[in-house]
Amino acid sequence: MVNLLGSVCSMLALEGVKEEEGVLVLTKDNFEQLTQKIKYLMVEFYAPWCGHCKALAPEYVKAAGEFKDDENCYLGKVDATIEVDLAEKYEVRGYPTIKFFKEGKIYDYSEGRTAGDMVAWIKKKTGPPAVTLNSVSEAKALVNKEAVVVVGFFQDVESADAKAFTEAAASIDDVSFAITSNADIFKEHGLEKDAIILFKKFDDGEVRFDGKLTAKDIETFVVANKLPLVIEFNQESAQKIFSGDIKNHLLLFLKKSTKPETLLDSFKTVAKEFKGKVLFINIDIEDEDNMRILEFFGLKEEECPSIRLIRLDDEMSKYKPQTTDLTTESMTKFVQDFLDGKIKQHMMSADLPEEWDAKPVKILVGTNFNAVAKDKTKNVFVEFYAPWCGHCKQLAPIWDELGEKFKDREDIVVAKMDATANDLEDIKINSFPTLKYFPKNSDEVIDYNGARTLESFIKFLESGGKEGAELESETAEEEEEEEEDEHKHSEL
Repeated sequence: MVNLLGSVCSMLALEGVKEEEGVLVLTKDNFEQLTQKIKYLMVEFYAPWCGHCKALAPEYVKAAGEFKDDENCYLGKVDATIEVDLAEKYEVRGYPTIKFFKEGKIYDYSEGRTAGDMVAWIKKKTGPPAVTLNSVSEAKALVNKEAVVVVGFFQDVESADAKAFTEAAASIDDVSFAITSNADIFKEHGLEKDAIILFKKFDDGEVRFDGKLTAKDIETFVVANKLPLVIEFNQESAQKIFSGDIKNHLLLFLKKSTKPETLLDSFKTVAKEFKGKVLFINIDIEDEDNMRILEFFGLKEEECPSIRLIRLDDEMSKYKPQTTDLTTESMTKFVQDFLDGKIKQHMMSADLPEEWDAKPVKILVGTNFNAVAKDKTKNVFVEFYAPWCGHCKQLAPIWDELGEKFKDREDIVVAKMDATANDLEDIKINSFPTLKYFPKNSDEVIDYNGARTLESFIKFLESGGKEGAELESETAEEEEEEEEDEHKHSEL
């Protein structure tokens, strides 16, 4: 009776709601009603110009089609460039942002962006943590369908061990779980006592759990085994890589056209030793979409194949091996030394140009930054830029004009630094362009978030950094810029 009433409410709520390819079009006029009346509703906040949103669109439509016969579950979308108030209310900071509304609760979706990923996640959120398998055919169908599935074999599904398994299943959203007490399924897998098996369509095909039957240990086991030992970086795998539980990543940069099977075999051998501690990722540098990653690590094509290690913390700390040797032994030592805390963070610095101070806008690199920017006798205004950034290119002529304006002022320096080629220990740049002001006789650093016009910059500098640092109201273009900046690391 409850399910029937829920279905009726959902159908009434959908009267007059526009659909596009099975996806509900949500607006400020229907949003609250739909999120309250529909039992399960996934919502994508998007921008029409966003490349990531365009790539997601066909997968999102496909996912919506999987629930076309389910009157309790729908997928919808919000054009956040039009429905600005909704985007602000739900704290949308980049595109696409996906949220899931479930019976009054809101969940952030940060898993993969394929239809399969979204469907599996929704089913996990709307169904039992672990589905019950009652026959060998059901078990085979599930294992054949899913890329990864964890099956708990328990003679008593109400036992403490089985409950620990279910608890672990509820805590992991991106993997399917099943549970069974069926004797035929036990026999099919040669089991005479309780067990947990992770089935996967890669590496060894299956892994059997041999730890303590606690929810925490089961969760650790699944996290360590749910991804391939070596993952090829692409748009499909990126989300799983960066949203995963393992934050230490060893990256191998190579050219697939050179058929580096031997090197990949060595890389995989090392990966086995650090499973669950470090994620091993290979990146094809011949893929144009991956060139920014090379820049981010200060690598050149001719230096590859090469490895780098990154810790996904607030600082995006990078580590470089002392040798270019890529043997199993040298890679193993590098990773172990990193885990043991024996390696210092690698701080990149471009070569200092001979004529770095010849023009009105001074060029800064890692080696001369402190001497110039932190000179207590001068007010220094620095633009941190990326060579590929469109907004940085738009700012460039204005920044040159600003340098020209103050070239004869001995107490003011206008400078710029390529933040993709230079690292600083005490300053972290997460978006482009970033503007920072270093006032004289002070250790203060002022973030400039004002208008990016020559007039505004001049006013800011002539006031000693006291006027115009903050923008009173954001324009649509600046909101678009914020979105692109925030996706900088998600594209790595």
